This record gives sequence, C-alpha cells and structure tokens, in this order.
Amino acid sequence: MSTKKVAIIGAGNVGSTLAYTLASKGICSSIVLKDIKENLVKAMSLDISQAANAAKSSTVVTTASTGACLRGCDVIVITAGLPRMPGMSRNDLLLTNAKIMREVIEEIKINAPQSIVIVVSNPLDAMVYTALKVSGFPRNQIVGMAGILDSARMSHFILEKLGYGAGQIESSVMGGHGDDMVPLPNFSTVAGMALTEVMTQDDIDEIVEKTKNGGAQIVKYLEKGSAYYAPAHATSLMVEAILNDKKEVYPCAALLEGEYGYEDIVSGVPVMLGKNGVEKVIELKLTSEQRTLFAKSVGSVQELVDALYENKFFES
Repeated sequence: MSTKKVAIIGAGNVGSTLAYTLASKGICSSIVLKDIKENLVKAMSLDISQAANAAKSSTVVTTASTGACLRGCDVIVITAGLPRMPGMSRNDLLLTNAKIMREVIEEIKINAPQSIVIVVSNPLDAMVYTALKVSGFPRNQIVGMAGILDSARMSHFILEKLGYGAGQIESSVMGGHGDDMVPLPNFSTVAGMALTEVMTQDDIDEIVEKTKNGGAQIVKYLEKGSAYYAPAHATSLMVEAILNDKKEVYPCAALLEGEYGYEDIVSGVPVMLGKNGVEKVIELKLTSEQRTLFAKSVGSVQELVDALYENKFFES
C-alpha cells in the first residue's frame, strides 16, 4: 500500500464517498477529513475507519480540527462549496464558492504548499482558475475533476444503447464541465472499434445529448442533491494516478498555456497525471466542428472568469 497522505476538504456526499473509496481500496495510508460540520465529520471518520478494517485495509481516517492537520499531505481534494439555492443567480453562486475556495487555498498555502490539489467544487472550471490565481501555484499543481466523470457517463449511455461492451468502452469528452462540454465520438471506442463503426450517427447524436445532461438527469430524479458515486470514483482514479505516479491520461480541467490556441483559461483537456500532478497537456487533432464547440465551451468559462474580475474578486 502507498504510504501517502490525502486530505479531503468538504465531507458532503462526494467527499465522504471518496474517503470511503480510497480507504476501502487502501489507496493511501492516511486520510484527513475536514468540514465545518465537526460532529458529522467525526462520525464519518469513525464509520469509514471501521469500514476500512472490514475491508482489511490499513488506511487510517482522521478528522482535521485545524489547518495544521493538512501538513504532509501529498494530495488535497476540495469538494467544499454550496449548491445553487432558489433565488440565487449564477454569479451569486460563483462569488460565494469562490470565497470559500479562497479560504481553503489560503489554508493550503500555509500548511501544505507542496501538495497536489484536485478541485471538485462547482462551477468547476472557474473554481480551478480561482484556486490557481489565489495560490500562485504552477498549473501542474492544481487540476479539476470533470472529464473522467463526463466520459464515464458517455460510456454508460453507449452501453445502454448497444447492449454489449461492458468494461470495454472508452469515451472521450473535452471542454468545460457543463452544458457546453464537447463529447468526442471520433476518439471513443468499443472494444477497440470506432464508435462510428458500431452505431448510427443518429444514435451517436442522442448519446452526445444525454451525456451533456447526465448530471441534470440525476438531479431531477433526486429532487434535492446531485450525483456522488460516479464523481467520487472518478476523483479516486485521479488520486491514485498521482500517488502512484502512473502517468495515466485522463480528461481533466487544467490551465491552458497556448494549447488549442488558448491562454490563461481553464478547460477540460486530456492530461497526463503523475506525482507532479498535470505533467503534460495532450493536444488532439479536432475537427472544425469540434473546434467551434470547444471555443464555445471555453467562452462560457471565460464569462465566469470575467465576472470574478468585474466583481474585483482577485483584488480583495
């Protein structure tokens, strides 16, 4: 087992499920849970520790009472943030969660400036941008989880449509985590066969639309709350790739520095994850239509970033 330390800041459904996944699989030696609801997080730490013992895992789960408990962390996952409430505008949510992100990042800068940070909080791409600007960390050190989740949703819908290929479907999605994501059917396969070889264009178009609305569909069924099993598992894959220096390629939200023709903006792109976080951004050869869709997706994130600057968020 890896002798590594992971902190999870925000112990809601995603954070607690992630802690359970990491502990039961023995992916790291210790997990620190931090949340403003201290009694809840203490109960979760105890419960997950007992689950780890049942799974014969030696991972130890503890509760962070202060920021000092983050010291020595190799990876810190941030899921903290509020959901959008009735009457709250998109900018209200953006600014509220950006303030939470700033507080968390300041604590990380003081106690664990060497850690790799994975952001899960929404609006995802704008929160990754916020974390990078507030921290001053290099782009490799902060990465967002979204593309793995969106790709998993696309794979599910492909399997649902085909009725075969379970465990052999590889899907690829780019762009921001939202309505403007860009599913890439030409980079998606079933048992090594191109998606276009096993499905009609109408079926592919249907799957693309379902993928874009994959999260919203779960929210609709739940009425209150959002998905957490799939997001937590997707995040665990990133944690494992970083801790074990696996050099695996996953679609993640990263700061672009000239790739795909964009500068100083965050978007979902294929990256190589290793012990140093984002070790490489991989540029795919997109079709003209995909470039147009990607530009629209980047533009949506830019609007959120512009709103932060217009509200002088980075000046305060």
